[in-house]
Amino acid sequence: MPEHILDAVYRVILDRKASPSDNSYTASLMAKGIDKILKKVGEEATEVVIAGKGGTREEVICESADLLYHLLVLLGYRDISPGEVYDELGRRFGVSGLDEKAARTTAA
Repeated sequence: MPEHILDAVYRVILDRKASPSDNSYTASLMAKGIDKILKKVGEEATEVVIAGKGGTREEVICESADLLYHLLVLLGYRDISPGEVYDELGRRFGVSGLDEKAARTTAA
């Protein structure tokens, strides 16, 4: 089975984190730290919302790709693999979203 593109991108992000170069946007984000990465995630999430509200289909696709990339940078910075997120989604799959959220609130 071919590697999922999110996993491939994540692998490159980890490589840039381990072996930064001056011409790597990913390495520059990692070097600037968590606050810059979180700012970019927030910016990209806002751009997805704006595109989703009134943008074209292509704008929604492009902004969503930007958001996914920046989320992967955040995961890489925090040493969280996409597989851990996939596992969490798998755990939730088939469970009512309302029930799952109530269980998290109760456990907290």
